Amino acid sequence: MRKEWEEAHTVTEEIVEGPPSRRANATLTACPSGNYLWCIGGEFFSDDGKAYFYNDVYRYTPEKNEWRKFVSQTCPGPRSAHAVVASPAGGGKLFLFGGEFSSLYQNSFHHYRDFWCFDVSTHTWDRIDTKVRPTARSGCRMAMWKHYIFLFGGFYDPGIRTNYLNDLWYFDTQEYLWRQVEYREGDRRPSPRSGFSFLSTADGIVLHGGYCKEYAKGKRPVGVMLEDTWFLRIVLNTTDASGPPPPKSVKSSQHPFSLKWEKRKKVGYAPTLRSGCTMTVWGAKGLGVLFGGVTDEDTNEETLESVFHNDLYGYQLTEKGRWISLTLRKPKSKGKVAGGRKVKQVAAPVQFRPREERDEEDSDADYAEKDRNGEDEDEQKSKPSALKATPILEDPTFDPDDPILTVPRARYNAMLAVLRNTLYIYAGILEFGPREYTLDDFYALPLDKLDRFLCLKPCDVALPKDGDVLESSEDDDDDDDDEDEDGEDDADEDIGGSDDGRGEGEDTSENAKPRSKTKTSKIESEEEELEPEPEPEPEPEPDLREKARAFLGSANDAKASEARSAEDIISTPLPGETLAVFYARSREYWAGKAHGASDNRGKMLRRDGFALAQDRYAAYKPILGEVEKILAEAGLDEEEIRRGAAVGPSKGIGENRNRR
Repeated sequence: MRKEWEEAHTVTEEIVEGPPSRRANATLTACPSGNYLWCIGGEFFSDDGKAYFYNDVYRYTPEKNEWRKFVSQTCPGPRSAHAVVASPAGGGKLFLFGGEFSSLYQNSFHHYRDFWCFDVSTHTWDRIDTKVRPTARSGCRMAMWKHYIFLFGGFYDPGIRTNYLNDLWYFDTQEYLWRQVEYREGDRRPSPRSGFSFLSTADGIVLHGGYCKEYAKGKRPVGVMLEDTWFLRIVLNTTDASGPPPPKSVKSSQHPFSLKWEKRKKVGYAPTLRSGCTMTVWGAKGLGVLFGGVTDEDTNEETLESVFHNDLYGYQLTEKGRWISLTLRKPKSKGKVAGGRKVKQVAAPVQFRPREERDEEDSDADYAEKDRNGEDEDEQKSKPSALKATPILEDPTFDPDDPILTVPRARYNAMLAVLRNTLYIYAGILEFGPREYTLDDFYALPLDKLDRFLCLKPCDVALPKDGDVLESSEDDDDDDDDEDEDGEDDADEDIGGSDDGRGEGEDTSENAKPRSKTKTSKIESEEEELEPEPEPEPEPEPDLREKARAFLGSANDAKASEARSAEDIISTPLPGETLAVFYARSREYWAGKAHGASDNRGKMLRRDGFALAQDRYAAYKPILGEVEKILAEAGLDEEEIRRGAAVGPSKGIGENRNRR
């Protein structure tokens, strides 16, 4: 037995070149017993629609600028959006809980509820199995307070809708027991959420921000950015602290401490409303450090504008909390010319991205005009930010040595950690129109100096330049502007519902935000009108029923799903899915098909793509109708069938990965 255990826990160690491969929703954790950073897990979605999940462990040594990879046979499964917390006890431990996993083509998806401990000194993993433990989830957060690990929130997606959580658990690292905190009726507490910040202090834990979705009957889910701040005050019970520990069968009300949630007011120079921002603790100053994020704004029913951030804020964790802006300090020797007159300095980095229309139907000139018009309004609404777009390259007073130019590119879901007064920022996600990019750059900033960022590894991802128009929105739209308004209206109605929606991690290249109800209805009526008349002879019932059962089997069976190609999955309508919804999630695919088959561009190309989707939908309509009959016979009503179709294939992963 001893030999088997040793073989299972054998660890191989190797030096690797640079940071881990491109990935998002991994964890970057400061070592509790040394000057190291630990990076665990993560995910990467390739351009061909494949999902890669990792369970590797990397260690970074700042003094050597060296990355090492540790591999063990006994370890957690590949995952992302998990939670990791560090403990200095026993030479240093990293505790990991939950997360999610998707198969290569995103056909199967599941959440984890396993709990693991990584020994920093031996580099080995051990699984901790307890009868009572939190439910499976992703996007939760953990914080260490004394010898207790507190876990809050997250989300669970069973395939119909995303369920956000606000339950509170704690794990006693001495007793090795999980307990859930039961609230009394009327107790104040944070609302359900995921992707928030959870920072430990001497007197409790600070929670800030997060993301969730609001579900209204008959409407598309709406993403909600949260900016509230809460403090979980923890006070040890005197009797429990001095006397024996509570029995293992302790009831939920018999905790070794008292807990109370307190909502904090927004004081100081607070960040603007956003999601996907990341916070970490700067222990030497008792400060929480926040970087990045994205602000999604539904300007109207047809468009979604996004502003990406690369500003830096601090939050004083002690007392009642106060926000401060962490801006880089410019060298005193700079900024003067003959006669002592100060040269006007550029006060902000170049904004990462001009906002772009999601429906891709405006011309280049329209984009530029809308960006100019919207910028002044934003300046009136919000405080000056370190992110405002400024044309520094055209300014005659431009200083190439200005430290503001070293600030990392704007992004959200970046990985942050602080080691010995130095902030490290690794990777993150950004978007250009419908495209999403996972970054792989690595930066360091001395927080005690705030002089300039040091780029430890530049970004190797080929990104569009500022002002570039993406392929899906270019071509000859300029010719179709004001003089062709009627024609535009017709085109809009033909492809209604094609705007990309943005939720927590929605893959914007495949999920689309529907247009107004009238336009959706227009599509459905056109679909009915374009069906051949008279209707073709229906297939014999047994043959049709057999095809429907085969269709259900390939959609639900894991092995059969793995055998299906990504092209087959995206180009096949689902039971209960209308033509509008089907085209919305597969629009990019059909546009590519149309591009290869014709010389049309712009609106005509989108019309061609819609026609191809319409033909595909019509071919599958008899089978889908029979599938709906089978599901109805199984007890699902019409609304449940449509809700199931709305999630699309393996909705859990595509719907939630970006805002976690």
